[in-house]
Amino acid sequence: MDEFLLEDYKNHLTFERQLAKNTVLSYGSDVESFLEYCVANETSPEAATPDFLDQYNYQLRVVEGLVSSSVFRKMEAVKSFYRFLMVEEKIKEDPTRFLKSPKLTQKIPTQLTRAEMERLLSYPAETLAEMRTVTIIELLYAAGLRVSELIGLRLENVNIEEGWVLAFGKGGKQRFVPIHQEACERLKRYLVMREGYFAGKDVSSEVFLNKNGKKLSRVSVWKDLADLGRKANISQKLHPHLFRHTFASHLLQGGADLRSLQEMLGHANLTTTQIYTHLDVTDLKNKHKKFHPRG
Repeated sequence: MDEFLLEDYKNHLTFERQLAKNTVLSYGSDVESFLEYCVANETSPEAATPDFLDQYNYQLRVVEGLVSSSVFRKMEAVKSFYRFLMVEEKIKEDPTRFLKSPKLTQKIPTQLTRAEMERLLSYPAETLAEMRTVTIIELLYAAGLRVSELIGLRLENVNIEEGWVLAFGKGGKQRFVPIHQEACERLKRYLVMREGYFAGKDVSSEVFLNKNGKKLSRVSVWKDLADLGRKANISQKLHPHLFRHTFASHLLQGGADLRSLQEMLGHANLTTTQIYTHLDVTDLKNKHKKFHPRG
């Protein structure tokens, strides 16, 4: 396997396309698997033909039995790799140009109800860890942040007085997201408690810290949310993206327009935002009854 070629590709994703670290790792891993397949079949990636790519697609779908979403992701990575080879003029024709990725069924995001959100946000936090988790929930729900944006949030990125946070999204893109007064008050109380706990200690400047004063990890956020969900008797298993879905769904149900929601979520494409245009059946029935001439 050409490790230098793989490294060049990952550098291209990191420095030229400025993709997020996790995206680079994912694409790099998928392309590495493809390069190993090339070696096993004694074919140079530069010499691969459309038929060879079809065989690889068959390998993923039938031989390995991967689900459509996994096949889609891996083939998109391979397409990206060949676009890179074209840019670097290592090949003259892209063998993936006519390759069709499997169609994915669009999943409607799940969301929490307003009652469930109220139960979580009114949870009587007693320890710093519980206060941190409830504040995380408040902020995820108030601003629709991704978990990477949340744990990367630094003290200087939060303006409690004016009510906004500066989020650093995919590819290092920045966006200002407004947060409401209740979220500001919750954040203020947490920061006071945080300051008292770490008084006199040299700690990181991220808003959310672990017990050692270091940046909180993704794993800790997932674990803490799941724990609090059980304590608050929430039937769904809580995870960071669930609150992003809930944020978007509740805003749309409240009358927000798609363009504004796109800006707040940091979506590059409006099509991505449109997945949130689903509403619960009750809401649809109420609006139908209200606005239909014969309702």
